[in-house]
Amino acid sequence: MEPLFTLENVNFDYDGIPALRSLSLTISQGERIALVGANGSGKSTLLRLLDGLYFPTSGTVRFQDQILTPKRMSVPEFNRRFRSAVALVFQNPDVQLFNPTVFDEIAFGPLQLGLSKDAVLKAVNDIIVGMKLESLRDRPPYRLSGGEKKKVALASVLIMEPDVLLLDEPTSALDPRSQSRLIDLIQDWKSTTKTVVTATHQLELLDEIADTVYVMEAGTIISSGTPASILSNTDLLLKANLVHEHRHKHGTTVHSHPHLHGHTHNS
Repeated sequence: MEPLFTLENVNFDYDGIPALRSLSLTISQGERIALVGANGSGKSTLLRLLDGLYFPTSGTVRFQDQILTPKRMSVPEFNRRFRSAVALVFQNPDVQLFNPTVFDEIAFGPLQLGLSKDAVLKAVNDIIVGMKLESLRDRPPYRLSGGEKKKVALASVLIMEPDVLLLDEPTSALDPRSQSRLIDLIQDWKSTTKTVVTATHQLELLDEIADTVYVMEAGTIISSGTPASILSNTDLLLKANLVHEHRHKHGTTVHSHPHLHGHTHNS
């Protein structure tokens, strides 16, 4: 597979505060990748660079044969092609929900593509049924629960059928059944040419959502490997602050062992 994204020596600062440091990465078409790291490790920033929302302070982010720059993204033809191919679901769904009803929210993207109203109506109805959103159809997104907002945000992206899906903590605020449906979706895409990049704290999901895991710390990638190899490397997980030492006392003896961080830890 030819590289889909190529990042070379990427640095990114927030008002002079480094967020990404000398980061290089290649993502090929059809890969399922997980980005793991503690809060502040740079996962969300990396996803925004891949989505063309941020641009490096130095270094390059290349999509296929094009370097992503503000000038390149301002070219209508390229922007349309890129936005139809790459989609990001934010950790906080309030960032991307702005329409008066759930139906309008999900229909917004397809309508921008100039599809017929009948085609849009069928596509929206199909995804509403498929994601069990019927009861939310006419409700305003701002009145929904956190989990409901997350599902609507996901539906508004999936209806566009992107080639690359970028997910920032996608299972946060989802109930177990909705988490399971999302994992099923990522697994279904394993046999396709679609690419999924997921930033997550939930190490117990790695086997199900990723073929390759990149461990991030202080804005750079410190290790990569299969889910099994990463999860078995306790020293690495401790270094990246993805597990912590749990100490307990038996009589006069103190024992310690690694302990996974909780599911509710936010990025």
